[in-house]
Amino acid sequence: SIVWDPLDGSAIVDNNWAVGTIIGIWPASTGIVGATGRDQVASMVANYGPRTTAFVTLDDGVYEFTRGVNGIDGWLCSRERVQIQKQSKIFSPANLRTARHELPGYGKLIDHWLDNRYTLRFCGGLVPDLCQQFSKGQGILTNPPGGKTAPAKLRLAFECAPFSKLIEMAGGKSSDAVSGSSILDMKIEGIDQRTSIAIGSAEEVDRFNEFVLPSVREGPIAYVDGAEPTNGPNAPRALKVK
Repeated sequence: SIVWDPLDGSAIVDNNWAVGTIIGIWPASTGIVGATGRDQVASMVANYGPRTTAFVTLDDGVYEFTRGVNGIDGWLCSRERVQIQKQSKIFSPANLRTARHELPGYGKLIDHWLDNRYTLRFCGGLVPDLCQQFSKGQGILTNPPGGKTAPAKLRLAFECAPFSKLIEMAGGKSSDAVSGSSILDMKIEGIDQRTSIAIGSAEEVDRFNEFVLPSVREGPIAYVDGAEPTNGPNAPRALKVK
């Protein structure tokens, strides 16, 4: 059974930014609905940028293939057993609007990254934003659940499960951004099921769980136009996260 997102990043196509294709493969014995991401036998992603590259899970790790190297009409294995470091200085924060109201803990995490001079690398396309973790060897992408006013919208079967298999096989980690469990352990209950996620360098995902999950468990604060922020320099003193 195969899930195939042929053009992930369709919202940024008109900007002429890099987009990609995501594929997840499950055995016939489990199918997709009712299975988990851990049941996948393989996953791959293709990144269409200045170079066309594909990252594929094989038995002993993640391999990168590049098309058209030195004029060759075909694919060349350009890197073997790609690894992601446990620590990172690169962050890609999706659903960022929740950091000043719905999820005070997310705001605190953003402040930690800025205070410690992390580098922001984020274009809003899942494929390029996660493929940079393979090329840089580090990074974290976060998309926490902001409740009804800012829900996470990534698809479990088509996007998060295939990418989580790739990232975890390369030494990284994933979190469902609710319980802190791996995305690969989430049961797929519907083909269009949506989820939140934190994914990338293992220690950064652990940090995300530490900072953000308490706010998620308490319940996102519903945003109302004109409401004062719950975190940040403009937040009332009584509401600031300590």
